[in-house]
Amino acid sequence: MCHVGGGSMVRTEDILSTIRMIHEENFDVRTVTMGISLLGCSSDNVKKLCERIRSRIYERAQKLQSACEALEVKYGVPIVHRRIAVTPISIVAAGHRHDGFVSVAHTLDEVARELGVDLIGGYTALVHKGMTRDDETLIRSLPDALSETERLCASVNAASTASGINMDAVLLVSEMLLKVAERTADRNGFGCAKFAIFANAPEDNPFMAGAFNGVGEAECVINVGVSGPGVVKGAIERAKEMKPKLTLNDIAEVIKTTAFRLTRIGELIGREIAQAVGANFGIVDLSLAPTPKVGDSVGEILQAMGIERVGAPGSTAALALLTDAVKKGGLFASSAVGGLSGAFIPVAEDSCLSQAVATGSLTIEKLEAMTSVSSVGLDMIAIPGDVDAETIAALIADELAIGVVNHKTTAVRVIPVKGKRAGERVSFGGLFGETVVMEIRNAGCSKEFVRHGGRIPAPLTSLRN
Repeated sequence: MCHVGGGSMVRTEDILSTIRMIHEENFDVRTVTMGISLLGCSSDNVKKLCERIRSRIYERAQKLQSACEALEVKYGVPIVHRRIAVTPISIVAAGHRHDGFVSVAHTLDEVARELGVDLIGGYTALVHKGMTRDDETLIRSLPDALSETERLCASVNAASTASGINMDAVLLVSEMLLKVAERTADRNGFGCAKFAIFANAPEDNPFMAGAFNGVGEAECVINVGVSGPGVVKGAIERAKEMKPKLTLNDIAEVIKTTAFRLTRIGELIGREIAQAVGANFGIVDLSLAPTPKVGDSVGEILQAMGIERVGAPGSTAALALLTDAVKKGGLFASSAVGGLSGAFIPVAEDSCLSQAVATGSLTIEKLEAMTSVSSVGLDMIAIPGDVDAETIAALIADELAIGVVNHKTTAVRVIPVKGKRAGERVSFGGLFGETVVMEIRNAGCSKEFVRHGGRIPAPLTSLRN
């Protein structure tokens, strides 16, 4: 055994397993996200507002990059993304018009680039019960804000278990998404990949595109997103080699144990970064977030569990087992687990899921069923560019309804690809991956329903007080 300070001990096998997780199984800290409060930055003058935003972010985030680099060297754990999340801009820029909101979007994007931050989130409106004039201004500015920036991410919370679904907001968002897709058609509608619409959006989510610093959060906070689909897959495969007649109970225990280890590493790094930059430590979000890299896939975990083709009967049950075990293992490892913490199934970003769509084993209807037990929802879905706004709104409403009724976070990140039809392949580059455009059956058949507008009431189960 190796002895370290304070009488604690690190076993040799623990060191070796950590090395294997990093070098053979694609383990990483997917994101360190600094939440920054912009409350107090408001001004009637757009120029002064942008100057205050710039100054506040620089004041808080100037040490983020160097702190992450130092921890990578110290522990040998890759930190893939450095990100910033700010107070919802519909609040910060309240009172300004379209051009003012777009100026703020440019300021956020520029600051992120200057600080070496990969993405910045918080171009956000919270409209689950109704839209203010400022919320509507932000939503209508999305085509400009997302097409004219590179690192800016936006989100809208349009539903909650307590308030139901704001269908007026859902339809407006859908109309704006088609404009974003048109404005970024030369990049396969990539602007839409930087936007998510939520039900029950958490205030401490470190993952984009939905990260924002909630008004109930501290002035400056560090939230960490840990990811290791390859680690979980490897652990299941080794367990099956040692015990060929593994039960599903056994598999759940393997996942819980692995999630515990991942969470401990994430919390260690998160707390040290928070101390280095003078921020509060917030949460560890243990979400199995895949990348397009083979071996770093949630779909491959399901295959390791015995689902030969993702989308086959049993896929939803297997994903439910995985998500539950991840949450239990992570929660046992830390009192600061938060965000989403489960399993992501973003089609374009997961090579196995993308292949399942290409072969036809995974349809959008089966994917929607799987989102009832996963983290988030219909994520990184490419759809034909000629799908109408009402159909997109209905698709979003279906997913948000799952979150509202089941008291969970769900979201949609859908990308209409202009000039592409179902079955054609599109690429978004880097961690955003590539996929086949999914078929939307019965498009155009929901127009009357969506056009009623108004709000779908909260379910009876919301009455808990």
